[in-house]
Amino acid sequence: MTSLSNSEKQELIDQVKQQLAVANAQELLTKMTEKCFKKCIAKPGISLDSSEQKCISMCMDRYMDSWNLVSRTYSNRLQREQNKI
Repeated sequence: MTSLSNSEKQELIDQVKQQLAVANAQELLTKMTEKCFKKCIAKPGISLDSSEQKCISMCMDRYMDSWNLVSRTYSNRLQREQNKI
């Protein structure tokens, strides 16, 4: 097995971080769509009425705010844990 240079290791770490970011974004979009659709759309049709549009918009805003709060808190916790090592 070939050992990686420091720059190769960093490049690999960066690639994994990018892949995780894409996966997190996909998960966010999927979950947000599922939850807000269930909450706001009583009778699916060919268009959204104004109350459904407002509900979807507010639901997505709240979901994004919550996601960002959890992400920041988790990131801060990871940094604290790494600093302890």
